[in-house]
Amino acid sequence: MCGIVGYIGSKQAAPILLDGLSKLEYRGYDSAGIAVRDGADKVKIVKAKGRLKGLIEKTDDGHAVPGTCGIGHTRWATHGEPSETNAHPHVSDDGNVVGVHNGIIENYQELKVKLLKKGYEFYSSTDTEVAVKLVDYYYKKYEHTPVDAINHAMVRIRGSYALAMMFAEYPDEIYVARKDSPMIIGVSDGNCYVASDVPAILKYTRNVYYIGNMEIGRLADGKAAFYNLDGDEIEKELVEIKWDAEAAEKGGFEHFMMKEIHEQPKAIMDTMNSKIKDGRIDLSDVGLSEEDIKGIDQIYIVACGSAYHTGVVTQYVMEDLARVPVRVELASEFRYRNPILNKDDLVIVVSQSGETADTLAGLRLAKEQGVKTMGIVNVVGSSIAREADNVFYTMAGPEISVATTKAYSAQLIAGYLLSVEFARVRGTITEEQYQGYIAEMQTLPEKIDKIIEDKERIQWFASKQANARDIFFVGRGIDYAICMEGSLKLKEISYIHSEAYAAGELKHGTISLIEDGILVIGSLTQDALYEKTISNMVECKSRGASLMGLTNFGNYSIEDTADFVVYVPKTDPHFAASLAVIPLQLLGYYVSVARGLDVDKPRNLAKSVTVE
Repeated sequence: MCGIVGYIGSKQAAPILLDGLSKLEYRGYDSAGIAVRDGADKVKIVKAKGRLKGLIEKTDDGHAVPGTCGIGHTRWATHGEPSETNAHPHVSDDGNVVGVHNGIIENYQELKVKLLKKGYEFYSSTDTEVAVKLVDYYYKKYEHTPVDAINHAMVRIRGSYALAMMFAEYPDEIYVARKDSPMIIGVSDGNCYVASDVPAILKYTRNVYYIGNMEIGRLADGKAAFYNLDGDEIEKELVEIKWDAEAAEKGGFEHFMMKEIHEQPKAIMDTMNSKIKDGRIDLSDVGLSEEDIKGIDQIYIVACGSAYHTGVVTQYVMEDLARVPVRVELASEFRYRNPILNKDDLVIVVSQSGETADTLAGLRLAKEQGVKTMGIVNVVGSSIAREADNVFYTMAGPEISVATTKAYSAQLIAGYLLSVEFARVRGTITEEQYQGYIAEMQTLPEKIDKIIEDKERIQWFASKQANARDIFFVGRGIDYAICMEGSLKLKEISYIHSEAYAAGELKHGTISLIEDGILVIGSLTQDALYEKTISNMVECKSRGASLMGLTNFGNYSIEDTADFVVYVPKTDPHFAASLAVIPLQLLGYYVSVARGLDVDKPRNLAKSVTVE
C-alpha cells in the first residue's frame, strides 16, 4: 500500500524525495516522512501526520534538510493509527539503522518479543519498527555488514515487504530488499533512485532495474548491485521505461481522474494497436499459440475490484463468442478455497499494477498446480508480468487516481481481443464476423470521445445527487457487470452507499430497500434484455424510486419511464461495457466534486493493494 522513495547521488536529497512522494501519494496519505543522512553522524528524520503538504511545510520544500542520501515514505496505515510517531522512517535504538517499509510483517509480534528480550525498546505500534530493529540486531551479530544483516532478517520475517534502509557506518549507501511488495531501482548520471512505482522517478530516469523476490540491492557510487539470500552478487537487466513523464502529470485538469477519463480513447487505441496487425489479432507477443488456444478446456479469470468487473464482462463475451467455459473468481477467495484446476485450464490474472497481493497469490497457486497462466497487466516488469507464463500488456500508461478508469477500459479491450481471437481459432465465428468485430472495436475510441463531450448533462444531474444516502444500479447480463463497476466508482469516491443488483433478483428480497426518493440507475445496452430490465425499473418506480436510464441511442421509449436518461452510441452488444461505463465514471466523479471530496485520494483507499 505505502509508497517508498530513495535517492543517493550528487544533488540535495530532500527535494527529490518530496517530489517522488508527491507522485506516490495515491499509495497512502495517512502520514509521511523522510530521513536524510549528511555524513556518518548526521541523519535528520522529519515526519508529519496527514497529507504530504504537512511534511513539505515542515521541511521548507526539502531545502531545510541537507544531505545527498535519503529515504522517504508516504503511509497507508496497517499496524498502528495514523500519527507522527507511527509514521516512517523508523530508527533503531542507537540510530544505527533507519528504514522505511511497504507491506505487512505477519509475525512482527513474535519478533518483537524476541527483540525485547535482547534489550530493544519500542516507541511505535508499527511492524516496521520491528523490521528495522531486527536488521540492527543481525547487523551487530554478523560482522557489521548490511547485506548479511538484511538477509538474516528476511529469513525470519513472514509476510510481504519492500524495505529501504540506511546504515550509520555506510553513510553513502542505501540498501533495499523485497518480498511480494513492489520496488524499482533507477540509475542516471551517477545518481540512484528507489521507488515503489514508476511515476516517482520518471522525471529523473527511465532506466530501471526490477529487484526480484527475496533479493537485496545496494545503491552507491551511482550504481546498483544486487544479491541473493546467500549474499552472492547477481546480474540484473536494465530496462527502459517507455512511459512519458508528462503522462504522470495532471496536464491542466483539476484532478487526475478527469484527465484519465479523457485518456481512455488513447488507452484503448494503443492497446488494440499493440495486438492488431494488418487487420488481424496477433497474440504472438503474449505467447499463446493457436494450439494452446484450441487445447484449453476452461478459463479462470482471477482479479480484485474493478479488474474483477472486467473479468465478468470478459466471461460473458468469451463464453458467447468462443464457447469456452469461464469462471470469474475474486482473487481473495480463489487463493484460499483450494480450487480444482486441471492441466488443460487457463488461469488469467488481471491487475493494473501487476502487484496486487491476492491476485499474485492466485497466480502462484495456479502455477503450483501446473496450470498455464496469463497475466493482463499494465506495468512492465511487475511481479505478475515476470511470473506468469504469458503476459498481455495493456497500454494505459501511468494511472494515478485511486479510482481506475483508463486501466479498466484497457483491460476490457484485452478481454475483447482474447475473446474474438479465441473464437476465430476455435471456429465458433466466421471470418466475416471476425473482421466485423475487429472493425467495431476500432470505432470505440471515437464513440467514447462523443460521450465525454456531453459530460455537462451528467454534471448537472450529479449535482442533484450530492445528498443521496443510497443509490442502486440494476442490469442484466453485461449490463449487470456495467452496474457493478458504476456502483464501485460511485461509492469509492463519493462515500454514498450504492449497490449493483442483477435486475431479475430485485424481487428476491432487494426490492424491500426501495423507498421514496431513492435513485435507481438502470443500464440497458443489451437489446435482448431491454424490456425485462425496464419492467424491473418500473417496479422500483411504483415504490417511490426515481430512475436514471443508461441506454443506446434509439431506445427513446425509455423516456416514458426514466426521470433522466443518458444515451451512448450503438455498438455491438458484446462491447457495450466500454461505452456505458463512461457516463458512470463521470457520474461518480461529479458527485464527489459536488460533495467537496478529494476525488483522486478517497479516504481509507490506496491505489495498489499489495497487502492482504
